[in-house]
Amino acid sequence: MVQYIKESYEELKNHVTWPTLASSQKEMVVVVVFAVLFSLVIWGMDSSFEYLIGKYFKFMQ
Repeated sequence: MVQYIKESYEELKNHVTWPTLASSQKEMVVVVVFAVLFSLVIWGMDSSFEYLIGKYFKFMQ
């Protein structure tokens, strides 16, 4: 187990190409924008279904 941890650490230290801070920030902005857009779409769909179901039950009374 100790050998595995040592090898993993060496792999991360010497063979992994880490993104730059600027690249990470750009990617974070993209993720945040898509998360906000996706949540707005889900909210809009939820509101539409709530409205339609309310109209349906009001009509059925």
